[in-house]
Amino acid sequence: MADEVNKTAFLEIQGRMIELTSKLKQVQNQMRTKEGEKKRAFLTLEELNQLPDDTNTYKSIGRTFVLEPKSVLVNEQEQKLKDSESAIGSLQSSKEYMEKQLAEVENNLRELLQQDPGLARQIMSMSV
Repeated sequence: MADEVNKTAFLEIQGRMIELTSKLKQVQNQMRTKEGEKKRAFLTLEELNQLPDDTNTYKSIGRTFVLEPKSVLVNEQEQKLKDSESAIGSLQSSKEYMEKQLAEVENNLRELLQQDPGLARQIMSMSV
């Protein structure tokens, strides 16, 4: 009876661990994407700042280029930069939260396996 309870608990913990690992990877990928957007906006902003104020600048909309004042493009890039930074901040806090949860789940799994060495042997025999 206790064996079944421990097996069920193990399967629940294992499922939670897989779910958290997947979510953590997803957040890390989103962070990488936002870092790329931030870098692109920063580099574009640097190039725009080197141009004289009266330069004709064009904004890409799909396959079309539209004439825009430099100030409009600078404001858009600054906004993209700010948005990326705030998104990275919130993703970082989500990542830290998930890492704490994952550590807790790993600890629960370790405790379960220490309480029931028979379960640990069964798991090891299944994985071989």
